[in-house]
Parts: sequence; structure tokens; C-alpha cells
Amino acid sequence: MRYLPHMDADRQSMLADIGVEHIDELFRDVPAAALLKEPITSLPNHATELEVERMLSRMAGRNTPASAVPFFIGCGAYKHHVPASVDHLIQRGEFLTSYTPYQPEIAQGTLQYLFEFQTQVARLTGMEVANASMYDGSTATTEAIFMARRITRRKKALISAGVHPHYVDVAKALAKVSGDELVIGTPELAKGKPGGDYEALLGQIDKTTSCVVVQNPNLFGYVADLTELAEACHANGALLVVVVTEVVSLGLMKSPGEMGADIVVGEGQSIGNGLNYGGPYLGLFACREKFVRQMPGRLCGETVDADGRRGYVLTLSTREQHIRREKATSNICTNSGLCALAFTIHLSLLGEAGLRQLAQFNHARAVQAAERLAKVPGVEVLNDAFFNEFTIRLSKPSRDVVRELGNRDILAGVALSRLYPTETALHDGVVLAVTEIVTESDIEALAKGLEEVLSC
Repeated sequence: MRYLPHMDADRQSMLADIGVEHIDELFRDVPAAALLKEPITSLPNHATELEVERMLSRMAGRNTPASAVPFFIGCGAYKHHVPASVDHLIQRGEFLTSYTPYQPEIAQGTLQYLFEFQTQVARLTGMEVANASMYDGSTATTEAIFMARRITRRKKALISAGVHPHYVDVAKALAKVSGDELVIGTPELAKGKPGGDYEALLGQIDKTTSCVVVQNPNLFGYVADLTELAEACHANGALLVVVVTEVVSLGLMKSPGEMGADIVVGEGQSIGNGLNYGGPYLGLFACREKFVRQMPGRLCGETVDADGRRGYVLTLSTREQHIRREKATSNICTNSGLCALAFTIHLSLLGEAGLRQLAQFNHARAVQAAERLAKVPGVEVLNDAFFNEFTIRLSKPSRDVVRELGNRDILAGVALSRLYPTETALHDGVVLAVTEIVTESDIEALAKGLEEVLSC
């Protein structure tokens, strides 16, 4: 963190340059009720650089680092091992400073890695074309719903109960402006298929449906074959949108494209990017080639110059608001460039065989954890199919149990009451993620911790 000491004269000079007399004028659009009435008394008005460093270090010391304790938290953000070589390479000056290509053809290196990134995403998802990334998985999902409306000229989108509720919240917020009608399923902790409402969706698809949005694996970790759902969508002129929050799963599972998806979106954080306190993350977006003109974001292409040398160009970007304004297909005019580069470097280092091996290890360790936890009194494993994440039902309120285990330095997954505060039927459920960072001793610590807490 940079320490930037500003004297009164410095502040007055900056205010004069931007044409205001007082700093309060910069906050005039903020509602008065949201403004602090008094200074924050727990923080000093000023401090030296050494004092600030010590204060922030003490505050940071109150956190529990994910790598320091048994860690089973997932639900859309996953703790994977990122090789040191990834961070080393993305911090090279020529990469770190190139955020997004506003003058694209002079940034050949940026265009090249984005082209390679697109190729990787297309191959992973089983689709014909992918863009140069989006902000994150939630915005990519909402953009897919908007894209389906433009293609089908219909407004009703069916959203599976297994789609991450944060993704649904983003879609609901933006649908207030777009006019899309969202029909959202209600999740249930059904034995075998938690959150799996695909049979119900089959009965809801009709000639007014623009798309069906499903997550695979879903929020509860359940894995399904979506082929029948894709066929039902296509029979009614609708599109199938598949959301993938754990992209490592595509190293082992059948790709959404193979199952008939029309648009595949997701979160790419798992490859090359750390948890980073929730961001920045990396949105993935891929589709069938016939829909490419309605795809949001940017698309890099390969060509040759006047001398026949290979080069890269920003093939599609005129759909954005800075050129087409109200006729734009999307208001997203940039991409998570550095995160996309980290993704590309990490996946290149893994290679196809390495990604498959990583995925297999994740699944095997998750199976090991599920088998061990199933022996704990008061714990019921709900999934009959999963990748590296599954849901358990507890004999006590899940949030109390997770909090108590946290006090024992075991981060025991995500209590569903945090994600669904009003759905009381879900409040005994916990979603556990088991990645390659989880050891056998971590699993045993979780099992014994649950035994102790649930027996009290």
C-alpha cells in the first residue's frame, strides 16, 4: 500500500484544479442519511507512515487466512493452489500496465494473450466462440439473459433453483431496467439432488420462454446431465444458458456444449486467481458462432498484415456503449484483463493433462471427505453426484455449528442460512468445498469438530 501524505495546501490545490471549494461538494449526490454525522472516533485524524503500518498490521492479524486452517468454503469462490510463476509473470511491466486495449492494434501482446484466452475458454466450455472476458460470473450470467432476449425476442427467463443467489440478485436488479421477466425456482434440500429442479423446469418451458438458466455443478454441488433440458429448450425456440462457477470441473465433466448449451457463462477465478477478498474476478462468456453478433464484450481475432505476418485485431467491439450508445448490446466496455492473463498462464502451465489430473484430484478428495463425514452422527450427505462440492444436512442449526467450528479454527463451509436467510427449510444445510489444498488431516479435523459440536 502506498502512503500518500496530503497537507492542507495540497488539498486546496486539488480542489481548485477540479473547480470546487470544499470536499463536501464531491459527495453532494450521496443521500444525507447515508453520510456520517461525526468523525470515526476509533481512527486518528492523522498518523505517520510507521503508525499506519502498525495499525493495519494489527487489524489484519485479526483475520484467519484461508491457507492457515482447514478450509472448506466455496459457493462460487474457491481456494486453489496458484503457482508462484503465475504471479511472477503477470507482474512483468508489459503485462501489469496493459489493462484493456483502447488502441488495440498497437497492443499486439495483449491481443495475443486474449486470443489464446478465448481459445482456452471455448475448448473448456465446448463452444465455438468465446469473448475476451467479462467482469465476473454474475454479470456474465445477466448478460446472457439479455442476449437471449435479443436473439429470441422473448422476455421470460426461467432460472433454476440451483443458480447462485448472488447471481440471481444481480439479474433481478438489472432486469428492473431491461424489462426481462425472471421466473426463479425455489431451492430444496432434496436427498440425492439438492437444488436440482430440472424436471420442474421441463414442464415450465413454452413458446414465451427466452432461455433457461441452470448452474452445473449447481450451488449445492449437484451435477446433472443437461441434454434433455437442452432438447426441450430447442423444441420451444428457447436457449439453454449454463453457468459454471467452478471452472476446474470442466477438466473432468462433460462440457456444457456437448450437452447442448447455447450460451455458457461462468467464473474463472479458480484458475490463476486467488480469493482476493472477493475480487477482482473473471467472467467467462462463450456461445455458438451463429449468435456471435449478439454476444456482449469484446472478441479478438487473428489475421495477417500487408506483409503476410500474423497479427491480432479487435474483431468485434462496436457493440459497446462508447460507440453505439443506446444501440449497444452491452454496457460492458472493458474486461478483467490481468485476471484473464493469470487464467491463461496458469492453464497453459497445467496443459490438458494437468487440468484433468487437477480435476480428478479435487473429485477424489471430495469423495473422501463425503465418505468420512457420512459416518459422523448428526450429519447427512445429500448429494448422489458431485464434483468437489457437496451439501450436508446437520442435526443443529448450521450457522451456529459453522460459527463454533470457526472459533476452533476450522472454516467449515457456507451455512445456507447466510445465502437464504428467509428460506428456513434450508437452515440446517451447509455447502462444503474440497479442493486440492485440503489434506486428509483437514478432513479428519472437520469430522471430529462436527462430532464434538453436534454432540453437545
